[in-house]
Amino acid sequence: MNHYETVFILNPVLSEDQIKETVKKYEDFLVSNGAKMVSKEDWGLKKLAYPIQNKKSGFYHLFEYTVAGEVINTLEVEFRRDERFMRYLTVALDKHAISWAERRRVKLKQKA
Repeated sequence: MNHYETVFILNPVLSEDQIKETVKKYEDFLVSNGAKMVSKEDWGLKKLAYPIQNKKSGFYHLFEYTVAGEVINTLEVEFRRDERFMRYLTVALDKHAISWAERRRVKLKQKA
């Protein structure tokens, strides 16, 4: 089991219900393929640095999870097929990145 972090940007024309449904669908997809969710974050609507698909903003989400490496390819194929996704990036975390992510989560909880 490797530790991964996936950030994705959803189309800004989606309704709040469509966004929740999309995030839930892919969270369920990961869990059904043996992933253990460590953290989920909704970063909200953000302005993009440059237009993507003629859109100037997008809804950002972050998943942090552990899963076997083979699942990542199937997840990214599903992202490519879904027109609600504008961009995505999956990164394998090393021990330093895992500890940094843990410190960041703790800091966010203290602020809340």
